[in-house]
Amino acid sequence: MSPLSTETIDAYVDAHTTPLEPQLTELHEATYGEMSSPQMIAGPVLGQLLRFLVRMVAPQLVVEIGTFTGYSALAMAGGLPEGGRIVTCELSSARADFARSWFDRSPLGERIDLRVGPALDTVAALQGPYDFVFIDADKEGYTGYYEAVVPKLSPRGLIVVDNTLRDGDVADPMDDGDRAMAAFNAHVHDDPRTENVTLTVRDGVTLIRLAGTAP
Repeated sequence: MSPLSTETIDAYVDAHTTPLEPQLTELHEATYGEMSSPQMIAGPVLGQLLRFLVRMVAPQLVVEIGTFTGYSALAMAGGLPEGGRIVTCELSSARADFARSWFDRSPLGERIDLRVGPALDTVAALQGPYDFVFIDADKEGYTGYYEAVVPKLSPRGLIVVDNTLRDGDVADPMDDGDRAMAAFNAHVHDDPRTENVTLTVRDGVTLIRLAGTAP
């Protein structure tokens, strides 16, 4: 039996994943209609996965590195427990303004603190512990982001990293982004402080937690 194409599988998974609220569908459409590089948006399957994980971890503090248009932040905000909050970092003021406009029109927006500037500066100034971290920003910066958040991760904390397979190109890197991601994956895998699993969701999602911690 011949393997299913990625497009067929992706369409099936999309159709069989519980949809998020209509406003996130509108935000997804607006991102593709108004923004450059719209493929960087998390999308409905990853958005629902993030919400699932946030509900399971029940974090008081989520740190997101890479806001883009705000889709993933809003998806995670919908899974927060009472008193939980998200600090999301975005370098581009234009993207931050776009995301903020969607936060302002959502009842979930009050749970989100959007900070504009280099993420490493925000992480350095932000007191831990972090219960949940989502990294989805410039690929060359991933190792630096990882090193900045691991020391502040709570014992039950979870790090979720997007794009870690680069559509499979990490196995045979073709460009600087592929090589940076392959180096990041090796760095995490060799780090005795943590344990990880890489999932074939979208173009790769890696889950990381402190080694030897209780579930």
